[in-house]
Amino acid sequence: MADPPVAPGSTMAEDSPDPWEPLRGHFIGTVSQRLSRRGWKGEPSEIRSQIATPSESKGDLALPIFRWAKSLGMPPGALAKELAEGFPAGPGLAEVTTENGFINVTASVEWLAQRTLGLILSRGDEYGHHPPREEAVCVEHTSANPTGPLHVGRSRNSILGDTLVRVLRARGHPVTVHFYVDDIGRQAATLVWLWRRPPSEWPPEIRARSGVPADGRRPPDLKPDAWRGLPYAAASEYLKSHPEAAEEVARLARLLEEGKLPVEEYRAVPREIMEGVCETLRRVHVSFDEFAWESDFELDGSVRDVLRRLRASPRARIVEGALGIDAHDLGLPKEDAMVFVTRGDGADLYPARDVAYHLSKFRRFARVIDVLGEDHKLHYRGLLALLEAMGEPRRPEAIFYSFVNLPEGRMTTRGGRVVLLDDVLDRACALAREEVRKRRENLSPEEIQDIAEKVGCAAVRFHLLRVQAEKPITFRWEEALSFEGKSAPFLQYAHARACSLLEKARTEAPELLAGRERVARGEPVPFPPGGPEPSEKALLRALSRLPSLVDQVAMSASVHLLALYGHEVAERFNEFYQSLRVLNADPPQRPFRLLLVEASRQVLRNTLDLIGVEAVEAM
Repeated sequence: MADPPVAPGSTMAEDSPDPWEPLRGHFIGTVSQRLSRRGWKGEPSEIRSQIATPSESKGDLALPIFRWAKSLGMPPGALAKELAEGFPAGPGLAEVTTENGFINVTASVEWLAQRTLGLILSRGDEYGHHPPREEAVCVEHTSANPTGPLHVGRSRNSILGDTLVRVLRARGHPVTVHFYVDDIGRQAATLVWLWRRPPSEWPPEIRARSGVPADGRRPPDLKPDAWRGLPYAAASEYLKSHPEAAEEVARLARLLEEGKLPVEEYRAVPREIMEGVCETLRRVHVSFDEFAWESDFELDGSVRDVLRRLRASPRARIVEGALGIDAHDLGLPKEDAMVFVTRGDGADLYPARDVAYHLSKFRRFARVIDVLGEDHKLHYRGLLALLEAMGEPRRPEAIFYSFVNLPEGRMTTRGGRVVLLDDVLDRACALAREEVRKRRENLSPEEIQDIAEKVGCAAVRFHLLRVQAEKPITFRWEEALSFEGKSAPFLQYAHARACSLLEKARTEAPELLAGRERVARGEPVPFPPGGPEPSEKALLRALSRLPSLVDQVAMSASVHLLALYGHEVAERFNEFYQSLRVLNADPPQRPFRLLLVEASRQVLRNTLDLIGVEAVEAM
């Protein structure tokens, strides 16, 4: 839901954590009033949603007016000119022009510098964050089956989801992060069936292929997820040709569903695997607030209630004893228009449990978001159909991401063609260690290892974040571990360079840093005579955009935009640093340039935190 419009010159706009809000609010309010006089009946929020950031030569804000020109029956150019003509003075407004059906707004550089630097220096780590909101949000992500270590393909889910959580929290939302643990399905039951006995009692075919020693002792170099998941592939293959064993696995799952198996005994193996998975994810700064165990919805009666409601639906059909919902007119493909929630023997299926889970989230949260692989699109449409059949008014939001592929094809756990996240992180950190050692020979081995862990894990996380979720990624080592271009180390190095400059300033000219405290208190920015240089303007403009970008990403879930923004800020800072002197600048320029360095350091730090990457002060 969009925020209410800000009236021109209002206190709310002046107090906004977004540098642009006073000017943006004035512009929206004026355009809204002028369109209304033409008979437009819309809301100012519609105008707000259309404002874009143009190229620098076109101004600072741009509004395409084609949609309103069409509805009002006017040529776009004529309407744009009418709306822009004689535009009233407002906060920071320097110029309003029109071109090709766009209204372009240019801000006063002095005003933008005062607003932006003042907010960055006064808010510090909170710059980019918004006031608290009441709308509670639940984000479910990762939710990998507990059968072994996490591979890179699934970790894209984790990184997209975690970044969205960080952005939503920065926008002021209370957010709860869920991992939905499928502990009832055949995959989890396979490992439970196997590990209930010592490995010496396993079928010889499984023991021979699994690599698990007969004494059942975990090697010290194996994490619990790798250890417990080690026999999964061999066991899955064995079950295909041994129906009696497959029936035993199914029986275990049924006993749990019926409450006839101690739940903690059943969960022991999945829980160990989950601990190992979470240990890996902590290296890329991903964490969870709650684990939602699928079996809980069986044991507390939630699934039975869902089935009762679905049986009462006019869409309910019984096919060979199985309960299904006729969804032929709800957007599903013809061949999948019957969504089954039980088997012929009455045992419930995963979709029924998924509905129960979502109903539990609807009771607690105003907004429910699921991060799903693109192969779950059909299942998601089936979930919506079941909610419709029950008469449930709420719907979850889905964010779909495309696959991570290897050069030789799609990554798959069952096919054994995977790259484990642990291995990627270890290799990335090893490469980073060599790079740091070459650059910083004076550091101790412990210091090198600390920096390498931060840089290597950041490189992997950024690589999986920087591409739009809907687009596939082909995982190539040379790209994932690149320390140039659009990479986390590029951002981290820019932050470290800013830290180094400021440290030199503290040593060589500490009086120059006094300006920071004065500007943070609201005193005027020490503007350079003749105004800023082009690289200073470009950097200032980039720094000013973080709060509005947080708002945009929180609503659109396009988290890759934050990674691209971080790269833009780092690039603008490097251009500024390389084209202009800072510590050795002429005295009239030095205070302003040092303020830009301090503001750049802060914005880079805040952006890195939003994308889950640790800022380093030396590389």
